Amino acid sequence: MRYQVTVQPSGRQFAAEADESLLDAALRQGLSMPYGCKDGACGACKGQVLEGSVDHGKAQLSDADKAAGLALYCCAKPTADLVIECKQLRSAHDIPVKTLPARIEKLDKLAPDVIDMHLRLPASEHLQFLAGQYIDILLKEGRKRSFSLANAPGEDNLLQLHIRHVPGGFFTEQVFTTMKVKDIVRFSGPHGGFHLHNDAAKPVILLAGGTGFAPIKSIVEQAIADGYPHPMHIYWGAKTRVDLYQNALPEHWAASHANIHYVPVLSEPAADDQWTGRTGFVHQAVVSDFPDLSGYQVYACGSPVMIDIARKDFVAQCALPEEEFFADAFTFSAT
Repeated sequence: MRYQVTVQPSGRQFAAEADESLLDAALRQGLSMPYGCKDGACGACKGQVLEGSVDHGKAQLSDADKAAGLALYCCAKPTADLVIECKQLRSAHDIPVKTLPARIEKLDKLAPDVIDMHLRLPASEHLQFLAGQYIDILLKEGRKRSFSLANAPGEDNLLQLHIRHVPGGFFTEQVFTTMKVKDIVRFSGPHGGFHLHNDAAKPVILLAGGTGFAPIKSIVEQAIADGYPHPMHIYWGAKTRVDLYQNALPEHWAASHANIHYVPVLSEPAADDQWTGRTGFVHQAVVSDFPDLSGYQVYACGSPVMIDIARKDFVAQCALPEEEFFADAFTFSAT
């Protein structure tokens, strides 16, 4: 069974099979909407079903969300013709997804469990992408692992990835044990709808947990290159001091640009960290500093748990408009 989906306010239409998600159907037909994990965890693809009905599948939505007509487009499957809302719908053909080889040019250990991998594309190739997007490393047996691009789009021949070691991880174990400079990997990209959507020129909160700093770094570096004038407040949360593996970089941004502000937060500082900064959950630091987020946008990248609780607290406690919360949730896969 095939259903017609009309997207407002653009009026674009696409067809969706009864057994495929709305996001998969849109992507298959060259249209892209905001999304992150594609697994119902991050909430980046949440939108409103204006007409028609869907099967929510494994989406973890509250009864209130369902009553309000909200759906996660990565999980929702049509059960009738639909009219849905998605303000950031765009043609995926504007930025083509490529499958390319790349040579490992550098493997720098930024922390005991974080490696900065630099990938050099073939001389004739460049990857056009938006700051905040990610690529999929293609592995054997059809497996793939997703990593956000940590560099700004201007460096489209040399890609940076911040890779955290996952014990038992099919790919990260290789990165930390056997991979070496000059090895070849294959990837596809760019993917994802996590990028700056600030047409309203609102001040921005950039919330990162752990290696969620990677896409935030890309966004900030692109903003600096573009002369972005609006306030950007960076909050980076980690467990101990060593986990803020590039702490000097956002400190430098804040010292060099009047519109950029930086607050690092540690949840469990070690005794020898001699930490005098903020402690606790990073999103709670934002709640404390910005009790009214009604005029802000938030871009959050980290674990699904962090994303979920940040969204709930910012909306419920700080009056953040839910449509102004953009997220990319990092999930980790073991062997």
